[in-house]
Amino acid sequence: MEPIPGATSSPRGARALLAAGAALVALLAVSGIDPYDRLTWAAEVFPVVFVLPVLAATRRRFPLTTLLYCLIFAHALVLMLGGAYTYARVPLGFWIQDLLDAGRNPYDKIGHFFQGLVPAIAAREVLVRGGHVRRGKMLVFLVLCVVLAISAAYEFIEWGAALLLGQGAEEFLGTQGYEWDTQSDMLYALIGGCAALGLLSRAHDRQMARLDGGDRGT
Repeated sequence: MEPIPGATSSPRGARALLAAGAALVALLAVSGIDPYDRLTWAAEVFPVVFVLPVLAATRRRFPLTTLLYCLIFAHALVLMLGGAYTYARVPLGFWIQDLLDAGRNPYDKIGHFFQGLVPAIAAREVLVRGGHVRRGKMLVFLVLCVVLAISAAYEFIEWGAALLLGQGAEEFLGTQGYEWDTQSDMLYALIGGCAALGLLSRAHDRQMARLDGGDRGT
């Protein structure tokens, strides 16, 4: 399989990706200097540590759209901030809590919104550019299935952490005593997936067409 040419394969695009990757590595190091709970930090930033090498290894053979790279960057920031403070203690969440007069710090819901938003665009890109499905209702259905599957898998991980660590998992779970936390987490992921499809699909299609040199899914 030959590398796919595109904007991210250009010298300018390569430099931008290198700079973004270096920035994430630096921010990851900063977030780990003195986190509130070291185990929680490690658990929350693990996706960043896993994904960065994967993106570096696949950039030439399967470069992603600029939109998806930017979303991954933003999601990494959300994860690192949550890891450094724990989701129940992020200052931004307290500001939103005061603004909305909410009963709990809602920062974890931002994380789960991104857990739907970013995988939706990633799944859409793989399905369309890989020629696995045409654009249309089936694409929407499959993307949302992927989003909910990832969200459910994460909830299983949280359940496993709760069973393994007992009360020590409270910082990782960030439930703050909310009995419907699991269900609401999955709802916010679904909302994020729907937002991605409803608001970003046209821009995503244009970028995929430029990246692949033509619109394969029509």
